[in-house]
Amino acid sequence: MTTGGRAWTSAVWKTAEFREELREFVVSAVGEPTVFEPVKIRPWSTVWRAEADGRIYFAKQNCPGQAHEARLVSALAQIAPDYVVPVVAADAGRDLLLTADLGHTLSERGVDQDVDLWSRIVRDAAQLQRAVVPRSEDLGLTQMLPECATTYVGDAIGRLGALPAGDPRRVPEEVVGRLRALLPAIERWSDQVAELDLPLTLNHNDLHTANVVATNGPEIPLRFFDFGDAVIAEPLGALLIPLNASAHEFGAGPDDLRLRRIADAALEVWSDLVPARALRAALPAALQLGRLARIESWRRCVMTMTPVERSEYGSAPADWLGTLVADPPVGHLPPM
Repeated sequence: MTTGGRAWTSAVWKTAEFREELREFVVSAVGEPTVFEPVKIRPWSTVWRAEADGRIYFAKQNCPGQAHEARLVSALAQIAPDYVVPVVAADAGRDLLLTADLGHTLSERGVDQDVDLWSRIVRDAAQLQRAVVPRSEDLGLTQMLPECATTYVGDAIGRLGALPAGDPRRVPEEVVGRLRALLPAIERWSDQVAELDLPLTLNHNDLHTANVVATNGPEIPLRFFDFGDAVIAEPLGALLIPLNASAHEFGAGPDDLRLRRIADAALEVWSDLVPARALRAALPAALQLGRLARIESWRRCVMTMTPVERSEYGSAPADWLGTLVADPPVGHLPPM
């Protein structure tokens, strides 16, 4: 079974035909599995667990809008193998990916999510970003340029605001008005971030402790996975998700020194290119632009959802668009 240009939905992943296709992919890589079972079937991806020859593997396929992960992780395994889970097999044409199990994620281990751990996560993720810079244009990912932010938001307002009443993807009229008034501010954020002239690179776009595998010792890089939401963008916006998560964990506000310490751990990775003071000054604007990457990944997912799935998740692009009027998790924006 191949995509053949057809929009796949989660219904396909529940069929005997897909199970057999995926099983054959696993068999060709590691032999006949003694255990082969779905772990997750979501509107945006499916993950299966396989055991073969006493070892555990995970097989994955994404929805058509995010069918880049097999190709991307294969490239990352060449660029920075110590920072991603090991690739056992990949079929880029079908976006089938088989990776080796490395044990529990940070979330599953239940470790204290303190400042040091979050600092390590964002620092190692930034190191992966630095390694990707020379190859970023070769990865075939959606590019989210800071210079294009205002146009992107304007297009999203028009597209989602024009949907009929009752469509879960529609942006409410009152939110549309607030967003249109915000466009000049978005243009200023765009200018401030673009003026840093940082290189474009990978934005994982869903970086939290459930997508990080623990390693032994602080000198050994953490390993990252689940790159379905990834885009190419300026690097600082990638801090949005980990800073949001750590702020929630700590019950912290934008002036909390713990959040600033976490952010600094990532900014330090770029401080040889741009002075740390300038990076800190532009961080609030970069975090706001980072919200656009979330809009984009949800847009890609919603395209092939069933009506039932859209009723549950279809508002996500509009919801993230609406968060542009909220404050960033760290720092403050100048008054409009």
